[in-house]
Amino acid sequence: MGSEFEMSMMGELNFFLGLQIKQSPNGTMIHQQKYAKELIKKFKMDESKEIDTPIATATKLDIDEPGSSIDQKLCRGVIGSLLHLTANRPDIVFSVGLCARFQVNPKESHLTVVKRILRYLKGTTDLCLWYPKGSNFNLVGYADVDYASFLVVRKITSGMAHFLSSCLVSWATKKQNSMALSTVEAEYVTSASCCGSNSCW
Repeated sequence: MGSEFEMSMMGELNFFLGLQIKQSPNGTMIHQQKYAKELIKKFKMDESKEIDTPIATATKLDIDEPGSSIDQKLCRGVIGSLLHLTANRPDIVFSVGLCARFQVNPKESHLTVVKRILRYLKGTTDLCLWYPKGSNFNLVGYADVDYASFLVVRKITSGMAHFLSSCLVSWATKKQNSMALSTVEAEYVTSASCCGSNSCW
């Protein structure tokens, strides 16, 4: 009785660690619209042109990229802020994770890819996670693999997502520890990782 009274006095949860939460009779919506807009303004990308994808399909970053080095503090600041945003934006998890691998000696080409993510966010700040009420609880997992495209060590990058009915509840992208010798082996490793994954990155 006491705990129910305390909850009624506190009211509904609206904000939690940067997440905005809106509850309705039909379900719950979770987003970070306010944080995303502040992020775009903070890094002076509010006047930039919007773009449809967070990363180009042909993008392959390397340590020895052409161009001059840039300020590590700036690059790490942007990537760190974007990593916090991945708590609610699975659509940028892969691209942010890829950029995070080149923070030691970032080049202009690395920063260009990071800025592209911000341009993408500028046009998609209203995206959210929606959890309708009354959904069935059937757990389904999906996995994909980017075979040997990481130029530094030629290791595969796995991507996975788990749904309860139509509700996305877990997502991840991970550079695997071993190198696969074929696409079949890469898919096997990714499938095993998906089945054993219980974390949300």
